[in-house]
Amino acid sequence: MLLWGVHLEIKYENNKVEKYFNDFALMSKDKGVHLAKSAKKHYNLLKASENFYSYISYNYGKPHLLSGNLKGYYGVRLSANIRLIIKPEAVSLQDQALKNCKTVIIKGVMDYHGKKIEWIIP
Repeated sequence: MLLWGVHLEIKYENNKVEKYFNDFALMSKDKGVHLAKSAKKHYNLLKASENFYSYISYNYGKPHLLSGNLKGYYGVRLSANIRLIIKPEAVSLQDQALKNCKTVIIKGVMDYHGKKIEWIIP
């Protein structure tokens, strides 16, 4: 549910990620208009969500749990092969913990097409 005045807090994995997500014009210039528009839509939906559970419940961008070295993170589809990588600051990944989760960390944007794994915004 979207609520006015109540929203997720967004943190960033590092200063470079924060720089791009605080300046979508820069992201557009450096990384392309399509990527920036899609990233901004997801960023705005994250910010407007009451908690992380409500965000993933929309299923916008088909959020899915990742594995391996990204275990605990979610991938969100920005395009066919480009994903926004986010991590809820929650005690677990169970529904109740995600309903209580009010903070997410944006790790960046990556291209994982086939066997290719490349960070676009690390």
